[in-house]
Amino acid sequence: MAPREEITEYDINGLLINRATHRCSLYGEEIALTRIEFSILWYLLERRGEVVRSDEIFERVWGEKYYDNNSTVIAHIGRLREKLKEPAKKPKLIKTVWGVGYKIE
Repeated sequence: MAPREEITEYDINGLLINRATHRCSLYGEEIALTRIEFSILWYLLERRGEVVRSDEIFERVWGEKYYDNNSTVIAHIGRLREKLKEPAKKPKLIKTVWGVGYKIE
């Protein structure tokens, strides 16, 4: 079996994100993301089509155990959506699956 090629770039719905250069742009406009925001977006893209729980995002991105009522992920998703010019009521890229988590389709 051939080894899987590691993905270093995603291009989806006008969003271009490159892991090697740590750059992100939306419709050609550069978007400055923090390391955490970039990691959250990258992880959601890696799991595209799947619902990813907040605790899973937290443990993967921060590398720490998740505790109940931790609003850190919610706050970072909110800032990420702002930077991606996502409408608060009907985001097009990062969808909320209420009571479960987030997904990118």
